[in-house]
Amino acid sequence: MSSISVLEELYDNPVIMAIKNNKDLHKCLESENRVVFVLYGNIETIPHIVKKLKDANKVVMVHEDLIEGLSSSNYAASFIKNYTQADGVISTRPSNVTYARKLGLFTILRFFLIDSISFENMKQTIKDVNCDAIEILPGVLPDQMKEVKKRTNMPLIAGGLIAKRTEVIDALNAGAIAISSSNYKVWLM
Repeated sequence: MSSISVLEELYDNPVIMAIKNNKDLHKCLESENRVVFVLYGNIETIPHIVKKLKDANKVVMVHEDLIEGLSSSNYAASFIKNYTQADGVISTRPSNVTYARKLGLFTILRFFLIDSISFENMKQTIKDVNCDAIEILPGVLPDQMKEVKKRTNMPLIAGGLIAKRTEVIDALNAGAIAISSSNYKVWLM
């Protein structure tokens, strides 16, 4: 799936299902939502997890940092590209995201905003990195998302701690094109 096609899916399906175990996987397969962030698995199970999702016509992004058995090297993206049907990857490592994009995967660079230092570091990183979208955690920081949006034209995704409809709306109004959540109630919004 091309980067443009994935972005169109994100705009059309702004609630992303983040799955962290097999229970979430089964709930996800029952959902009409199309975009899935896979936040669990290992090198033996991830091809099977992705296949189940792709068979259900889902757009699948694998968080390569969270897959047991994959190192922090560029080989993680190569493995995902060559041994799964995933549409893209998520990582906190800028060099891995840049490499994955060269392989033709849709790429999301994930940032944890925990203090002013991480916020300043993120601003510099987004100037230097080559990715398709960035995800900001926690997603309940609309003022910070507005600041990020001023500095980049990259699509933003808000993730983490979003539990209420108002938080979804606040994130989208702050400039996010989508939100990711492992909360089943949010999937139904």
